[in-house]
Amino acid sequence: MGGGDDGDARPPHQVRRLVLHGTRGVVSRCRDFTAEALADWGWLPADGEEAEERVEDVLLLVSEVVTNACLHAGGPEEFVLRHGDGRLRVEVSDASPEHPRVRAARSPALPGGHGLMVLDRLAGDWGSRDKAPGAVGKVVWLEVSGPPGRATGRPD
Repeated sequence: MGGGDDGDARPPHQVRRLVLHGTRGVVSRCRDFTAEALADWGWLPADGEEAEERVEDVLLLVSEVVTNACLHAGGPEEFVLRHGDGRLRVEVSDASPEHPRVRAARSPALPGGHGLMVLDRLAGDWGSRDKAPGAVGKVVWLEVSGPPGRATGRPD
């Protein structure tokens, strides 16, 4: 259960946070922040095509959730990466209480409105939750498993 040395050999979870303001340049800033963390955690350089595709998927997912916060919530306030147990969790918090909702089916040929479809296809899991009690807004999160054949990452 909590604390102490229970013989668990798993590496500790690693967390990186980026505080954000406004919408200008935040998508590329979050992508760069993510790429740097993935390199530190051993996802980059990618070992083969499948691992490379996984990293590209993560960067696309980051672009989608940050862009959605810019378009629908006035911009993200905080971007958090949590890495451990062979998984990456991405969290984007904003000040809007409106949670993402899937819209009626539409043609993939039409522009816009495909962000949640991308999350459904590429993320292992995703969702949203209210911020902590007393705070206004929400956190949209997604999880992706690590590249095949990689350990859970190196400590910072």
